[in-house]
Amino acid sequence: MNRYIVILKPTEYPDETGFTVEVPALPGCITEGDTVAEALTNAREAIGLYVASLHDDGLPVPSSEPLITSVEVDVAQPLSA
Repeated sequence: MNRYIVILKPTEYPDETGFTVEVPALPGCITEGDTVAEALTNAREAIGLYVASLHDDGLPVPSSEPLITSVEVDVAQPLSA
């Protein structure tokens, strides 16, 4: 069993609720859901289908995760050249 990092992004539209889910280790594996729970359920299904497709095509299944971190940026002050 593999564990995959998923990134949930809240919708950017004020009249909509929901989340887009991306799986960095599986390029193009993207889904969505109206709630966090639904988005995660859909992510599990999308990952399963993606991995099944890799198996069907005889391709390796990525098992390592990318390094995910964050950086702090002061956006109140413009950067000087």
